Amino acid sequence: MLKTVNRVLLALLGLGLFALGGGVLLGALDLQRHWDFDVPGWWPFRGPDDVVLGAWGRTRWREEDWWWPTVIAVLAVLLALLLWWLLAQRRHRLDRVLVDSEDGAPARLDGRTLERVIEEEAQALDGVSRAHVRLTGRRTAPTARVRLLLEPHADPAPTLGRLSRETLAHARDSAGLDRLPSKVRLREARHRAERTA
Repeated sequence: MLKTVNRVLLALLGLGLFALGGGVLLGALDLQRHWDFDVPGWWPFRGPDDVVLGAWGRTRWREEDWWWPTVIAVLAVLLALLLWWLLAQRRHRLDRVLVDSEDGAPARLDGRTLERVIEEEAQALDGVSRAHVRLTGRRTAPTARVRLLLEPHADPAPTLGRLSRETLAHARDSAGLDRLPSKVRLREARHRAERTA
């Protein structure tokens, strides 16, 4: 999903910059006069003397009370969206894990499948109510982010030990990885208080 969003955003940004650059170039080189074609009436760059943003465009809204708060709000929202997008790049989910197949060519292992296998094995551990696994990092060096929801009676230390020794070790060995660094978050399931008469 993240790859698709990135490609769409980059394509839209590229098209916008291409259109703006082409428009400025048409006007700056006076190509419509040299090549004898007309540009639409709304086209802002008609000749070499035209500028991208004239004095009237720069000073048009300065005296309005709403202008500066609107500019600041739009820039703040844009900055927040850019920061969110930047952070989303770092925590992207691995769709493939590259495994050394020992014949010279790396094999590709589906990341979602590996996540599901780790989840199922983790949920089979005693005291684990629910497990969620996400693989991040590089394709050649994945990192597992594991969240476990523990039953109220579960002891976290033995559960964490079995997860490390059994579940994650099985995943590492079956994928042929040298190491599988993991970050585990444990949370206890809430349960309703029982009434006694």
